[in-house]
Amino acid sequence: MMCSAIYGSPSTKKLLTYFMTGADVAFVLARETTSRLCLPAPMATVRVVQRTMDQTTLRRSALVRVLVICSFIGALGGCGYSEEQWRRKLNEITSLKEQLGESDKGYTQSKKDLDEARARVEQLRNQLKSAGVDVANLRKNVDEQARALEEFKQRAAQLERIKQRYDQLREKLKNLGALGLKVTVRNNRMVIQLPGDVLFDSGRVKLRKEGEEILSKVASVIQRDAGLRERAFQVAGHTDDQKYVVIYSDNWGLSAMRARQVLAHLVKPTAEGGGGLDPKNWSAAGYGQMDPIVPHAEGDKARQANRRCELIVLPRLEEMLDLEELSR
Repeated sequence: MMCSAIYGSPSTKKLLTYFMTGADVAFVLARETTSRLCLPAPMATVRVVQRTMDQTTLRRSALVRVLVICSFIGALGGCGYSEEQWRRKLNEITSLKEQLGESDKGYTQSKKDLDEARARVEQLRNQLKSAGVDVANLRKNVDEQARALEEFKQRAAQLERIKQRYDQLREKLKNLGALGLKVTVRNNRMVIQLPGDVLFDSGRVKLRKEGEEILSKVASVIQRDAGLRERAFQVAGHTDDQKYVVIYSDNWGLSAMRARQVLAHLVKPTAEGGGGLDPKNWSAAGYGQMDPIVPHAEGDKARQANRRCELIVLPRLEEMLDLEELSR
């Protein structure tokens, strides 16, 4: 049916006439005459062909040519693509081929560069080996140094955080300097030193009035700061090396009782004239003459400095580093 439709068009007839021989044309004309006269196809065809030629082979050849041409034209018309579309597709294919070629060139160059780099590495490895350097141990040492560097960075960061806490704590306690008190670092602990002669009379454990006033001011500074208020403190009592045998038998007993008196005043409720601090955060200890600031043998001034009470800010676990180094 497709061939009949194609054959019926004028352009197709011209194309067929161009490619067919005289015998072919005769056969085609016979087909047209048959269809126009409405004669039985076989009988009419035989009559016309007998008048023009008797060569059956030529008719078959013409028929084959017509079928081939019809198939060619049908393929062109039934494929669904115009010439412009085919041209665009061909251009796309050409472009993709060019891109593939460029990619192949880049891959080839990259592979070449990689091979050259491997060759240089192998050359350096051989040179190191010739120089007596063990590449495997060298790599191991590099890894160990990298781990050590990472640990150092972590420790430095931790140290910086602790230093910041220390600076903040020292800033908070700076107001105590106005009271004539000294804030320092001893034995890796921050210490507030209270002169013993201001707090107590010689050989006594009862707080002087002036001593109570100083302790109340210290408690007020701590009480106003939430961070200080939650810290743990220890009151440490110290004496000189002069022998004491009156009530408390020795200097340990005297220093411990003085520390207890300071502690009792600091935790006493403010309504009763005390400092009002939380007793859960406080403790007391007596060191006697065993922890002097300066050697007792240096004289009376040294002994006077060693008679003291200290408020020690107990370090937290994450703060247990070298605070003396941080304070420099």
